Amino acid sequence: MAAEDRREELIAAAFRVMVREGVTKATTRAIVNEAKMPLGVFHYCFRSREELLQEVLTRFTDSSVAAARKTFEGNGDLGSRIAKSLNAFWEGVELSPGEHQVSYELTHYALRQAGFEDLARRQYEHYLEAHAELLTEAAETADIEWTVPIPVLARYLNAVLDGITLAWLVDRNSEHSREVLRLTGEHLMTLAGRRR
Repeated sequence: MAAEDRREELIAAAFRVMVREGVTKATTRAIVNEAKMPLGVFHYCFRSREELLQEVLTRFTDSSVAAARKTFEGNGDLGSRIAKSLNAFWEGVELSPGEHQVSYELTHYALRQAGFEDLARRQYEHYLEAHAELLTEAAETADIEWTVPIPVLARYLNAVLDGITLAWLVDRNSEHSREVLRLTGEHLMTLAGRRR
């Protein structure tokens, strides 16, 4: 197996272990056992466990953003495209709750483990960059200007999506969650101004 293929299998194995048993149980030994590889392969493919965890987070975020972007690229006015994008994100949450739970576990784990704090910082920088990118793209394609600075709007959107996802992971109230998403889309539209 090529080195890149081994890396991919270790990343997939890490995700499976974390979804099934939690982040703290995803030791390098547990991951290589899941991937059915010797321990030495791990150190050949990754410099550290932190590097692997960062890759897991990046893949997870990229996958969520790609689904939202694909939906956003469709036809329709800005409001309907925002609504479709938020709904695409939400479908991902409901289809893969374990993956979303792992992303929050990784954040808390990184904040509590000495030497891993940078992992949480990079995770949220990645989220905010992705939101800012989508908001910038939305403004350009709809020929509008956001009335709030994009970094602030990206943080607002991230906070709403984090909050609604965490609440749903606890109570599984999809009806109220979808209503919050609808309100969020409507609120975003009130922040879209005419381009000067």
